[in-house]
Amino acid sequence: MKPILFAAALALPVALASGAADAQAPSAARTYAVQGDCAGRPATAVRMAPGYCLGLVWQGRGDEGPHMPRGLLALGHGDWLVTDLGGWEAGRGAVWRLSFASDGGARWRRLATGLSMPHTVARGPDGRIYVSEMNRILTLDPDAADPAATVRTVIGDLPDNRLHDNRHPLSSFVFDGNGDLLVNVGAPSDRCLDAAGKPKTDARGACAEEAATAQVRRHAYLGDGRWAEDSTVFASGLRNSIALVRHRSGTVLQAENSVDLDTPDHPYDEINVLTQGGHYGWPYCVDLTTPLPGWSARQARCADRDQPIALLPPHAAPLDMVYYDGAMFPELRGRLLMTWHGFRRTAGRVTAVETDGQGRPLTDVGGRYAVYPRGAMPYPAGAPSVKGRVLTPGWDRVVGRHPRGSPVVLAVATDGSIWVTDDRSRAILRIARP
Repeated sequence: MKPILFAAALALPVALASGAADAQAPSAARTYAVQGDCAGRPATAVRMAPGYCLGLVWQGRGDEGPHMPRGLLALGHGDWLVTDLGGWEAGRGAVWRLSFASDGGARWRRLATGLSMPHTVARGPDGRIYVSEMNRILTLDPDAADPAATVRTVIGDLPDNRLHDNRHPLSSFVFDGNGDLLVNVGAPSDRCLDAAGKPKTDARGACAEEAATAQVRRHAYLGDGRWAEDSTVFASGLRNSIALVRHRSGTVLQAENSVDLDTPDHPYDEINVLTQGGHYGWPYCVDLTTPLPGWSARQARCADRDQPIALLPPHAAPLDMVYYDGAMFPELRGRLLMTWHGFRRTAGRVTAVETDGQGRPLTDVGGRYAVYPRGAMPYPAGAPSVKGRVLTPGWDRVVGRHPRGSPVVLAVATDGSIWVTDDRSRAILRIARP
């Protein structure tokens, strides 16, 4: 598997090759140089869209703070919760509380340790805090004298993909309007093929891995911080649903990290509107109607899949989506903000996508998405691309100034600024007005 899992969004080889020492402190190539001011934070040199700047909130060194910051949740009085993947081994993750001294310096308190790849952190319908681990969803009280003692499993025994090639072990979730939990269960392989490249099928001729994985599950809300352990399948055929968001209208969007083909310009990642019982193509089809290698056109039946509402650039690796509702950027109100964690031409992008009244992305059929340093990339004939703008067009590596961005999770602060984690460079950054 290649960096960012070729749109699988995990950045595994980078983490493994660099080792534990690299998690302790970013190398010079991953250090953000700062000069000047970005609305109260040191300004990075990353070239931004006009009217925006990227400030450095914190960059880790030594043992203080998270080693691989992923999830973000704003608390009261300027504090934040940050999930720390810790590494790609079980038990190295943590949840941290970030506060700030009067001089703006970061102060970290570790609330829970020994977690397995924690990612999403969110406030539930009951006001409690919930966190996803690789194989469970837990709750904890960050304001308790001993937060670790308050950790309680809410949903356990999620599929544990463990560690193997092409895995998607991270869990993610969103709350539906009635409080139900919609939980991502990633695919355990890239294309559901055996070692000989033949499809792994069940008695029906379908992928044998589909029954329990590559889906978004629904866990019914029972009230008072309790959800049913048993679940139903909400949507399937989804290789990696780390990026989930629910619009206030009820629309549920999923951003798909497509499969790991070696070509830099194929396959395209996707945005899907999830509906009950929908099947979105994995492991049979990519793009709109292209069968994946290993599966015949007869097996794939691409015309029968639920079509994506839009295609994203190949290997963009979308990891998060959030609807902007802040005051700092009135021009972004209602837009869908996305992170592209990729490592090719699509790396380091935070995009603002135009949407309709139901939160669905507006599209441009047959457009060219001209956001890359090596020029535009055409979309397949008749394929829809998203309409919008890139807020971080210059977040590529510039020697001595900044690394290539690896944005993971976005959060809108009370002042309307947009906070973002960068897990490869062990940093937390903030998009604001210059």
